[in-house]
Amino acid sequence: MKSFLEILQNSHSVKSVLPSQQKVELFLDGLMSILFPTYSNKVYSTKEKLEEAILINKSHLNLLLLHVRDLLEKDSVRVSDDFYDKLGAVYELLLLDAKAIESGDPAARSVEEVIRTYPGFYAISIYRIAHSICQLGVPFIPRILTEIGHSKTGIDIHPGAKIGSSFFIDHGTGIVIGETTIIGNNVKLYQGVTLGALSVSKEMAETKRHPTIEDNVVIYAGATILGGRTIIGQNSTIGGNVWITKSVKKNSMVYHNPELIIREKK
Repeated sequence: MKSFLEILQNSHSVKSVLPSQQKVELFLDGLMSILFPTYSNKVYSTKEKLEEAILINKSHLNLLLLHVRDLLEKDSVRVSDDFYDKLGAVYELLLLDAKAIESGDPAARSVEEVIRTYPGFYAISIYRIAHSICQLGVPFIPRILTEIGHSKTGIDIHPGAKIGSSFFIDHGTGIVIGETTIIGNNVKLYQGVTLGALSVSKEMAETKRHPTIEDNVVIYAGATILGGRTIIGQNSTIGGNVWITKSVKKNSMVYHNPELIIREKK
């Protein structure tokens, strides 16, 4: 019987395809600083400095892609080029997200405050970056990215989910958004919302397991919505702590009506 040390030695003798979290965070922090000067104290005041920063950040992504190059459908350099070609579209979506949060939250004083301090925006930013990389067929790295966001914010968004524009996460702690979730435009989620699957069977791995949330839906804290066939119709409001496994028609309001008893203490 192999000793514990022999088992560990065998596992270390196999070269891992995964880049370290530090390398992934270096790429992420650099990209966030390029996209949003408010995010850090780095200011690229000239076009030349900005181009240099982008080239450095691109080299960090290329290093990450080298770890998974044997698993890519395209050359890693081409994948990297494709990502940066689409970065402008990602940036535009993030600006819409930040503006949606600023206009929808009475506590927000500016878009800059949202970008710098709101955990919901940070989690959305990482998701949109990871989703863009995921669409290019890159394994592992998108999940590492979103898990960084999960560990820092408590918001768990799978990079495979499809999320429309002007997405608003308020507070956010405990939110879970599964891989095959589809979310429309102008959707607002509060803390503790779960958009999950009815079954965790491995046989369903290639099917739509998570719900569809249409445009202009608000989902309040603690709501749980499950199932790949479950559709929340547009302009609906889902109250807190509800449990939904069937579709809801558009313009609906769903809420619990519990009996609340208040009496004087004696």
